[in-house]
Amino acid sequence: MSTLLDTSVTLSPQKKMLRVGVSKSEKIFAWFNYCFFVILCFVMTYPFWHVIMMSLSSSEATLKGGLFLWPKGFNLDVYVQVFKNPQIYTGYQTTLMVTISGTIFGVLFTAATAYSLSKKYLPFSSVLMLLVLFTMIFNGGMIPNYLLIKNLGLINNRLALILPGLINAFNVIIMKTFFLSLPSSLEESAKIDGANDVYIFVTIVLPLSKAVLATIALFMAVGYWNDFFSTVLYINVGEKWSMQAVLRFMITNTAQAFARAGVSVQDYTNVTEATIKAGSIVVATVPILIVYPFLQKYFVKGVMLGSVKG
Repeated sequence: MSTLLDTSVTLSPQKKMLRVGVSKSEKIFAWFNYCFFVILCFVMTYPFWHVIMMSLSSSEATLKGGLFLWPKGFNLDVYVQVFKNPQIYTGYQTTLMVTISGTIFGVLFTAATAYSLSKKYLPFSSVLMLLVLFTMIFNGGMIPNYLLIKNLGLINNRLALILPGLINAFNVIIMKTFFLSLPSSLEESAKIDGANDVYIFVTIVLPLSKAVLATIALFMAVGYWNDFFSTVLYINVGEKWSMQAVLRFMITNTAQAFARAGVSVQDYTNVTEATIKAGSIVVATVPILIVYPFLQKYFVKGVMLGSVKG
């Protein structure tokens, strides 16, 4: 037996690979995948890394251009000037309010809609589901939506940035499919004890749906955070612009934006329009990047759970 043990220990790597059933071609293919995804990751992350490094570099280095794998002439003058612009704070205020309130109420309304549609005893449930699916294919368009918001008296009102995105048909379908995968015996036993549908939904269904709720919350939060077109359409007051609209204005009209804020770019040797644009992009993007990793673990799980049964 000791001889057999010694033989198994001294097996060559090729024999070990054959023992576990991994061929040489499969190993080459695995390494090819690793290299491909490393290159893909670099291609996707470098543009943002380039912007960060540019924002931390001197004006001379940015004027020369080239690759920015690290700061050239490190300084923080750009961020000092960016945060002197009061529109940054009003933009953050609007975006945070819209994102937080829109995500909370959006997830609640989406869950309530999906839970109702998941019940076969709901009258005309198939017709209602067809109407939900209809909105994925057909839309009223920009002008009818603008006239609707105008007739509701929501022009220059932050509610115009929240209400149109509260319920999305795609999110409803994902959540409805997840609710269909829950055991019906849970609700039946609760109804035997005298619980109604609202009590079951709040105390039983929602606690069991944390993964899909977090997934939908992530979808909605990113959507609200990145939305700037709604601000362009419905908000004419600069103090109520979202952060993305402020960023758009600062990128397209950098000198004008800082002139309105009383900041002169020409007064600072380490600040140029290019570095101001880079710093503004970083300031507007970093918060959502910080939040994303905490919800990422629910992302794939929630989508997969919502696609098991349909």
